[in-house]
Amino acid sequence: MRKMILAAVLASLSFAATAQHHASPVGKWKTLDDKTGKAMTISEIYEAKNGTLAAKITENLGMPANCDECSGQYKGKPYVGIVTLWNLKAQPDGTWGGGNGYKPSEDRNFNAKSVKLIDGGKKLEVKGCVAFICRTATWVRAD
Repeated sequence: MRKMILAAVLASLSFAATAQHHASPVGKWKTLDDKTGKAMTISEIYEAKNGTLAAKITENLGMPANCDECSGQYKGKPYVGIVTLWNLKAQPDGTWGGGNGYKPSEDRNFNAKSVKLIDGGKKLEVKGCVAFICRTATWVRAD
């Protein structure tokens, strides 16, 4: 009887951890090319020291090794390690936003308007704006 209770408790904890994992964007995501839909990188979203969420590239999936198009601190540096989202704060509607972003393939900074889980947590919509022009990218969960 004790074994059955222990098994039930462990199973419920495992289910709760999985459910919580998919209720948060924390984890690894495949970023997709806007035009071709081809996976470009694996980016990891993590909780920063200040309690906000951030993302950085952890794997390069076929892009050039270095970001020669980048300016500033990332010019000529490997894509792996580039921070692409930062200062994302939890919003009352369950999304994250109000942060900043950087798209190295276009050497463009943007306002990270919203980051929202879709498709049961399997995909992530990242909406970024430059002035009043906004675009949405879809990332696919990789872990």
